[in-house]
Amino acid sequence: MKKILIIDDDVDLTFIITEMLENYGYKVTSVTDGDSAFEILEKNMFHLIILDINLPDTTGFELLQELRKVSIVPVVFASARTSENDRITGFDLGGDDYLPKPYSMQELLSRVNAIIRRTYGFNEAEQKVCFGDIEVDMGSRRVIKKGENVSLSLREFDLLAYLCKHKNEAVSKDEALSEVWGAFSSVEASTLTVHMRWLREKLEDDPANPKYLKTVFKVGYILEAE
Repeated sequence: MKKILIIDDDVDLTFIITEMLENYGYKVTSVTDGDSAFEILEKNMFHLIILDINLPDTTGFELLQELRKVSIVPVVFASARTSENDRITGFDLGGDDYLPKPYSMQELLSRVNAIIRRTYGFNEAEQKVCFGDIEVDMGSRRVIKKGENVSLSLREFDLLAYLCKHKNEAVSKDEALSEVWGAFSSVEASTLTVHMRWLREKLEDDPANPKYLKTVFKVGYILEAE
């Protein structure tokens, strides 16, 4: 299930958007100001953010500027500020779409669906990644090795899913920490190292000499899969 964060101080509108998106299978969290957004982004990973510009304690532009230092999560601006300069600023800072208020719920849904498809490229409920005798089912969050279920913690599975999404690509430690633990998380790199060790112990036949979950010197990690 894809997770969406709404950052908007219009509580009534947020309620309507949340209800609509949840009816279409998304898990939605909402906050009304920048401080709350930073706090929740420290501890959680989201697949998409819907962001207003005029917030009580900051602007959406300033928030995105900080976010882009640590995360590439897709961001859709949804704002009553509709000038060309505002739209250009939003895109220049790293926004993925800009939807002027008022807008229809159907248009918002269509744009969210399009960005999710473009960014993640698959329906998690149908996606399975296999390597060796291991099968990772994204939809059910199950891992099977040699026909037996492997018990993973929430964060272990999130890390494995992130590596599966980027299989055969080297990912940096900073990227993994940001995407798995949260964009503004204060988690140390050693936490990532420990979770990688736990994954190897559960999935590799020889954890000391991993065949799939490998370290890339001076970069980070890679999942080598067929």
